[in-house]
Amino acid sequence: MTDLKTALTGISGILATPYDADGNIAPEKQGPIVERALKAGVHILTANGNTGEFYSLTTEEAIAMVTASAGHIRGRCPLIAGVGRALPDACRLAKASAAAGASALMIHQPPDPFVAPRGVVDYVKAVSEAGNNLPMVLYLRNDGIGTDAIAALCSVPGVVGVKWATPNPMKLKAAMEASPEEIIWVGGLAEVWAPTFYAVGARGFTSGLINVWPERSVAISAALEAGDYAKARDLIAGMQVFEDIRAEEQGGANVPGVKAALAMMGEDCGGVRPPAAWPLSDDQTSRLKAFMDDAGLLSRAAS
Repeated sequence: MTDLKTALTGISGILATPYDADGNIAPEKQGPIVERALKAGVHILTANGNTGEFYSLTTEEAIAMVTASAGHIRGRCPLIAGVGRALPDACRLAKASAAAGASALMIHQPPDPFVAPRGVVDYVKAVSEAGNNLPMVLYLRNDGIGTDAIAALCSVPGVVGVKWATPNPMKLKAAMEASPEEIIWVGGLAEVWAPTFYAVGARGFTSGLINVWPERSVAISAALEAGDYAKARDLIAGMQVFEDIRAEEQGGANVPGVKAALAMMGEDCGGVRPPAAWPLSDDQTSRLKAFMDDAGLLSRAAS
């Protein structure tokens, strides 16, 4: 548990889910991504996160991906397994993730339009039981449920952390003050928002960049841990265009940006499934290629 909590204060890398030419999952193609991230020093890897296209996968595919990710990682860092959707599916995936060797479960916030805050507490408890009481990290993308509800979720036995993925640092601060002090609060909006969340007391951040350029993510983490915000901002400025592209089309270019960058590096992991945006537009592709070239990622791929 101590190792997991320590790792949560670093980088939570969200692994992409590769596809083959027919659009089927191709778990073996994830191996080089894992090796690159581990070599760079990424602290945690996550299967079935949003960069892993969790909501585009069937439950069977999600089970196959967490099992494959565990095989690639081989215990060299904690593996967090995303679970969610209908409760029977979430419980089945939690059980399979525990069997695969996951260190913790990441609970995707239910997108149901009729979610009751106390119902989410029951949901998390049921998932915990199905997952053999593995530690849990809440993935919070909507803070509209209110501070009291967030504090109640953080008080569910087994919850060790929260990935805060809303651009509301003051609400984060309020939630932190209302919740058990042992909870680890992780910035869930990647590198660009990490300094803001660090400033109110969060630690660590999620990253899709680790699929492509994990060394830059690790450098940003080190700068923030050292309290060198100026260096962190400079490092973030050097990867900002990557995140800008991913944020376009209402976030629909998020995973396409990662997949297109991997293809430019000679690691074709396929496209993405609708409703994500694929392929990238000509303008997006041009800007992404310029970023990759400036970062030295294209020359590295050629060598």
